[in-house]
Amino acid sequence: MNRAGLIDILGATGSKNIQGEEVQQLDEFANSAVIHAMEHGGHLSAMASEEMDTIIRVDAKYPRGHYLLLFDPLDGSSNIDVNISVGTIFSILKCCKEPKANGCDVEEKDFSQPGTRQVCAGYVIYGSSTMLVYTTGNGVHGFTLDPSVGEFLLSHEDIKMPEKGKIYSINEANSRHWLPGTAEYVGKIKENGGDATARYVGSLVADFHRNLLKGGIFLYPADKKSAKGKLRLLYEAAPLAFIAEQAGGKASTGARRIMEIEPAQLHQRTSLIIGSKLDVEEAEACWKAHGAHYE
Repeated sequence: MNRAGLIDILGATGSKNIQGEEVQQLDEFANSAVIHAMEHGGHLSAMASEEMDTIIRVDAKYPRGHYLLLFDPLDGSSNIDVNISVGTIFSILKCCKEPKANGCDVEEKDFSQPGTRQVCAGYVIYGSSTMLVYTTGNGVHGFTLDPSVGEFLLSHEDIKMPEKGKIYSINEANSRHWLPGTAEYVGKIKENGGDATARYVGSLVADFHRNLLKGGIFLYPADKKSAKGKLRLLYEAAPLAFIAEQAGGKASTGARRIMEIEPAQLHQRTSLIIGSKLDVEEAEACWKAHGAHYE
């Protein structure tokens, strides 16, 4: 691809995604790239993308395995044209059906598994360096791409999130829509002698990655406009919750553990409070004090 073609992809706006949001051509490019990279490996029976309405079954011309892949191909894509870090989030599930010789005969409902059934989750963050962070349920490990050899090298072994952080990440422009639990928690943070620092990139992967390494809390809660929250349970909340818990952190809707939610829809949305364990527990106490029962 020449330079002009790349600029067109990076800057151009494409169609609406299945949630009715405007996407850039790079969203579509990333979505296609993930599908094409994963469909012929022999490990998957099917995939589901945040950008697509229905599941993607692996073509019969390829060998099919017994796993399901869910992914957000380009999280934070609205930040592309201002050169802020973006990423790819993924989750891997075991196909619940009895395996056949050529894989599982997958249906959409097979993807509706709680986060506790994930066998792997992770993300790739594209920033000043490119990093892969993942867990298979035995700790969290980070690999940094070395462009000189074209390989990801282990750079962050057994990542542990600090039990309490000094960073909070929330879009305060939405404060007029906040529910009482959110307002109380953020108010408490600000009253505690200014110990906490607000850091909000607006790219979930970037905000989560910083807090994973340095400690802190990210909040995208349900509010008066979005009673069930806005983030996607299967493509964003559940995989990051798996990582957070494996690093010693916590992830909640404000009222219940993200990992235990039984999905009812492929593109189900949720409230998300995720980060250092003590910070999330303090936020939960505020939500529950106001009778929150967010799904």
